[in-house]
Amino acid sequence: MIRDNRRLLTHEERLEHLRRVKQSQTEAKLAVNGHMDEDDYGSVPPPEGFDWRPKPSAANGSFHGLRAWADNFCSLMACHPIYVDPMDSLAGRWMFMLNRMRPERWPTEFDYPHLRERQALYDIIPGIGADAHFGMDYRIGLELGWGGLLDKVRRYRGQHGAERAEFYQAEEDVIVAIQLWIRRTVDAIREMITREDRRELRSNLEEMADVNAWLVAYAPRTFREACQWIAWFNMASRTYNRDGAGGQLDELLRGYYEADLAAGRIDDEAAIFTIACLLLNDPHYYQVAGPDKDGRDQTSRVSFLILEAAHRLRSTCNLTIRVHDGLDAALFRKGVRHLLEDQLGWPRFSGDKALVEGFMRNGYSVELARQRIAVGCHWMSLPGYEYTMNDTVKISVAKVFEVAFGEMTESGARPGVTDLWERFEGHLRRAIRCTAEGIDWHLDHQYLNEPELILNLLSHGPIERGMDASHGGVEYYNMCVDGTGLATVADSFSALQQRIEREGVLTWSEIAEHLRDNYEGAEGERVRLMMRTSPRYGQGNSLGDEWARRISRRFTELVTEGPTPGGRRMIPGWFSWADTLRLGKAVGATPDGRRAGAPISHGANPNPGFCRDGAATAMARAIAAIQPGYGNTAPIQLELDPGLARSAHAVDNVCALIRGHFDLGGTLFNINLVDARKILEAHADPSKYPDLVVRVTGFSAYFAALSPEFRQLVVDRMVQEQMGRDDPGLGAGA
Repeated sequence: MIRDNRRLLTHEERLEHLRRVKQSQTEAKLAVNGHMDEDDYGSVPPPEGFDWRPKPSAANGSFHGLRAWADNFCSLMACHPIYVDPMDSLAGRWMFMLNRMRPERWPTEFDYPHLRERQALYDIIPGIGADAHFGMDYRIGLELGWGGLLDKVRRYRGQHGAERAEFYQAEEDVIVAIQLWIRRTVDAIREMITREDRRELRSNLEEMADVNAWLVAYAPRTFREACQWIAWFNMASRTYNRDGAGGQLDELLRGYYEADLAAGRIDDEAAIFTIACLLLNDPHYYQVAGPDKDGRDQTSRVSFLILEAAHRLRSTCNLTIRVHDGLDAALFRKGVRHLLEDQLGWPRFSGDKALVEGFMRNGYSVELARQRIAVGCHWMSLPGYEYTMNDTVKISVAKVFEVAFGEMTESGARPGVTDLWERFEGHLRRAIRCTAEGIDWHLDHQYLNEPELILNLLSHGPIERGMDASHGGVEYYNMCVDGTGLATVADSFSALQQRIEREGVLTWSEIAEHLRDNYEGAEGERVRLMMRTSPRYGQGNSLGDEWARRISRRFTELVTEGPTPGGRRMIPGWFSWADTLRLGKAVGATPDGRRAGAPISHGANPNPGFCRDGAATAMARAIAAIQPGYGNTAPIQLELDPGLARSAHAVDNVCALIRGHFDLGGTLFNINLVDARKILEAHADPSKYPDLVVRVTGFSAYFAALSPEFRQLVVDRMVQEQMGRDDPGLGAGA
């Protein structure tokens, strides 16, 4: 027996080790892959020299369809490098995204030339071929385990004819491949045990091996087994096609925690550490608290443990607290306190009242609406029951505006705001109709391109029916259609109406010329600043606010006035994710004073610098007033000075701000607390602050991992809101 008289490592010491490892892995990924303007995924770099490549199945060098996806996933699982850290409570890390290893994401035989001209005209992001972006029901996997899922696939295969055989064979193959990955990990853990000379780590590895050996075939029984099972599913689904959705984590884990606590198998410190390891394994989007289907608050002891685990982890995190009238006040305050003190951009807060009432406008019951939870950047989804295309479809109203403005000025007709609005409305209708046709094209063909072989397993219907979740397998098809560039267009309409039609200080021909010239020269700059200082969206009952409400109302009406040609329901929202940059490059100078190629406005937010005094309250009111109101979100992204956290009433004030926004109809609240000078220093030299975390939009990320261009976007937004600067995003030529 090996003697070990060394002091036992604390959980905090083990977490500190895991944090340092994660930071070094992030730096290694950046060195190999370049900057990442997206979620801080839990992937780690593969070992040096490891080389695996998918086998193509199509003439375009890519792979598509059931057999090709199953074969490539199984091939990768058979040789996927094993990752185990003896300090961790959970085994495994993922290293590859199959869907990003394809040279082409859409089969040439399903091309859509009938849509491309209109998509290009309006710069629509159609979502065709986009992966996942809906929520699965972890309860299915936790109840069945991998062996039970395999039995389920085989049982339903026997109930269907030969026409479903390929589907069921592919599902069976991916489960067996995941089981093989876990078995190989168990073998590696047992080999590590023989080399580990630290008693407590050897004991940890022994338990880890037992946990994973059980999970190869059986459903989890304990808290640690449940967390490990969730981690394996997350890693497999990330590897397959990125996934990203989470679930109601406190309720998923509550039964296991209570059973272990009653049996004396766990204490709170061990539970907190295991949850922290789960959050570190991959920063999935998890919801805590909120009502159950009958309206009862789901806050439990596990809800508090999850917040505490994220607090101690001090890394990127994507937890959302669902705020409703019955929410436990202590949990709400704990979440706000961590937001203010940790300054890592978490948790986020979703507004139950508006989300539930909005989803009911689609004809659904209140019980069903309460089960539609936050599972992504801005996503709402019924876990396991609903396919949504969340965050994959974007209509740039800024581009639609540019097309309408160009048409008006070139028509020879007398220009005016009324004429411009009518043209804008007509082009917006055509853009939405084109988007609807694209949604149908995706849903009609995606199962032949990128079937959801992993997420099908935790959905209600696909295995039972033998049909992919993207193609009739689930019960509900509610297609998310996001507008982007709201403030850019609202401020443009406002500036035109104010400076030309109300004041008469400019003419339509003059502004058209300045837009073509990108506000060049001294006179161009004078006009640009004049347009920028017009009444703006967010100032409160301003002309800009009137236009924002009008634009959002009409966008909502056009999206919801009928289904797609194929009969699918569309649900509107306002969200841009990282597309703010790319979409802006396709839009010339705009009448709000924005230069050509500069980013369009962020999500539902007003343009930075819109208000010098009381900006937080003004923004909360403005964004609450433009909510589409059908169950999807239009998030507020608020940047606060970290000095706020030192105020004696900081928690009370932020709680009141969040509650007030939701009382007015808000749906999702994201908050950053980052010192303006610190963010400027980190932008100039990211190596100074390698652990600086910011909430970019729906996702949080290490600031150093963002590209210089995207860092600039974040800097513009944060610095201007904190310092009151009035001229963000000068963009190209500034």
